[in-house]
Amino acid sequence: MLTKLQSLPREARDTLFLLGVIALILLPQVPNLPWWCSTLTAIVLFWRGVLAVQAKPLPSRWWRAGLLAVTLVATYATHRTLLGRDAGVTLIVILLALKTLELRARRDAFVIFFLGFFTMLTNFFYSQSLPTAFAMLLALLGLLTALVNAHMPVGKPPLMQAARTAGWMALLGAPIMLVLFLLFPRMAPLWGTPNDAMTGRTGLSNTMRVGSIAQLALDDGIAARIRFDGNRIPAQRDLYFRGPVLSQFDGREWTSPPFFSRGFLPQNLRVRGDAIGYEVTLEPSNRPWLLTLDAAPAKPELPGYELFGTPELQWVANRPIGDLVRYRTQSFTQFQSGPQRRTAALQPYVALPPGSNPRTAELAAQMKRDPALAGAATPAFVQAALQRLRTGGYSYTLEPGVYGNDTADEFWFDRKAGFCEHIASAFVVLMRALDIPARIVTGYQGGEINGVDNFWTLRHSDAHAWAEVWQEGAGWIRVDPTGAVSPDRVGQFQRLAPQPGLFAGAINGMSPTLAQNLRAAWEAVNNGWNQWVLNYTQSRQLDLLKNLGFEAPSLQDLATVLLVLLVVASLAGAGWTLWERSQHDPWLRLLGQARARMKKAGIEVPDAMPPRQMAARLAERFGAGAQAAADWLLKLEAQRYARTPGPALAALKAEFRRLAWPR
Repeated sequence: MLTKLQSLPREARDTLFLLGVIALILLPQVPNLPWWCSTLTAIVLFWRGVLAVQAKPLPSRWWRAGLLAVTLVATYATHRTLLGRDAGVTLIVILLALKTLELRARRDAFVIFFLGFFTMLTNFFYSQSLPTAFAMLLALLGLLTALVNAHMPVGKPPLMQAARTAGWMALLGAPIMLVLFLLFPRMAPLWGTPNDAMTGRTGLSNTMRVGSIAQLALDDGIAARIRFDGNRIPAQRDLYFRGPVLSQFDGREWTSPPFFSRGFLPQNLRVRGDAIGYEVTLEPSNRPWLLTLDAAPAKPELPGYELFGTPELQWVANRPIGDLVRYRTQSFTQFQSGPQRRTAALQPYVALPPGSNPRTAELAAQMKRDPALAGAATPAFVQAALQRLRTGGYSYTLEPGVYGNDTADEFWFDRKAGFCEHIASAFVVLMRALDIPARIVTGYQGGEINGVDNFWTLRHSDAHAWAEVWQEGAGWIRVDPTGAVSPDRVGQFQRLAPQPGLFAGAINGMSPTLAQNLRAAWEAVNNGWNQWVLNYTQSRQLDLLKNLGFEAPSLQDLATVLLVLLVVASLAGAGWTLWERSQHDPWLRLLGQARARMKKAGIEVPDAMPPRQMAARLAERFGAGAQAAADWLLKLEAQRYARTPGPALAALKAEFRRLAWPR
């Protein structure tokens, strides 16, 4: 295949290489593009490749105009606009593909190169992950290779030669890139756009239909990473990370009521014990709430966002979290909250839909008539319900079957099986039927330590739902009824997991320990990428200046340091150039490069051999095939030794780069 590619005419070979680079740029975008966009782009690129191989003429402007019109109509029909992130990316992808249909001259190639660079950046609108960055690095090197190759108009230079030059260009530019990354003032969000907030991502919601968290538990993706101060990690049973609190119930779905309809219910948080400090790296969720370990009385430190606390002990941002963010806070695992005396504000927490779950209502009535519970307080009813869960044959499962409208009735009396939200929902319904205020809290429970970087990892499969009941004199108290059905879920924390797929099963079948270690190492690498690249914020830039000796660094100091470094680098580069010119004869250096080319062609040339003899050896070995190189050597000799001045050395250098030396 490679031999066949090398045997093609240069124009066809270069075109196919450029089309391959474009395909590499666009491949990660396929999941984000409409199906027709990906299909049309693939057809256009394949069509252009066939035309290049068969040396057929390019389509007329009417063809291109027609395809452009179809693209505009289809884009508007799909996105209902031609503006914004998604519509803009769709258009730029199609325009890049269509531009290849008029690739005739170097000018057209340069337009494609720079359009390709821009399209490459659009991948980061959707993902800034390490695999995406690696794929775009390969695409960057490919585009640079094509760009260098386009500046070699004479002969048929090998692509590997252009690739080496492109690699050196990227390597030489890396220090400048690093300095700009560290010191160029950062604006947040770097890749976010307003439309990002309209795109949902996997995570907790402010609604919970019974069964939804079981679906979320099938996702093993990472929700957050936590680093505890001084490795003071709480006990597994205390690792409850609070998310949305749900109190409205329509029979099947729990929701969080709007703020204006919650009434006045003071937070009244009372904590005991020592505070636990930690730092959270939260993955993008496009939801406004932050995850905090229960309970966090102080506002988390999150630059760029306005945060406010809710009566339900949630911390909520003023806009959805559309980017990877990092924040610090403190929590107390021993706490109580809410009013200590029953008030009218607690009435919504005993409300149930009329006529729903009648058998659960009857169960509550029986419990009230039970002589052992007659006149008992809330703790006695809670323990009675938990005892029923422990001894009534109930089981914890990801696949309890499809529940109907009376979900609590089905759980208590029919199925007796469910995931955490089935158990919590049925428990809260029973508490409310007993006239005990109760609500559902969703979030994450447990997690695992990554032995490579010692970060605590929360996955979507750690999603959990538990209950809070109100108790006279104490306020809201956490009750996790899932622990009564499956103590391991909250204690040692054994996850329920779906049956592994073919690939995952094969890895686990080979070596579970090796697979676990590889995953931990990969996630540690990803976490390092998140911490030091994606989460390198303006505050961290200022911290860097503090380490350099600035007492109270500002953006002006940042710009000053950057400017000084650029000036110093420029002066150093100019000084090196002057020194190198004074120490080395450019004519001898050019002759040495020619000697190296001849050695590569199999001709050994002594260091003292003059250009005229080198030209004779070339002609003797390769005949007319080396005529251009031999003539150049004679020009080089004339440039220094002829009585009349020969060609300028700069012109000879340019000609040398274009020469196709024999092999």
